[in-house]
Amino acid sequence: MYLDQAKKKEIFEKYGKTGVDTGSVESQVALFTYRISHLTEHLKKNHKDFGTARSLTMLVGKRRKLLKYLYNKDINRYRELIKSLGLRK
Repeated sequence: MYLDQAKKKEIFEKYGKTGVDTGSVESQVALFTYRISHLTEHLKKNHKDFGTARSLTMLVGKRRKLLKYLYNKDINRYRELIKSLGLRK
């Protein structure tokens, strides 16, 4: 599987407050970004996989909502997260 426990823990340690901090906005956005990049690579090879395309669209929407929440809540944390993940905006 592309996303095992070790990879999740690594993402949560890097972007969350602790290694088990799965609820913070930063850690959730980082996890969604990792999943989005994986699905994007999958769709480049399998362009007729419409179920995956729908899942990718839903993940992008979830990430966008979380980023909007963080933008309204704390603009400095939002800017740091965008810079560290390399997202456009």
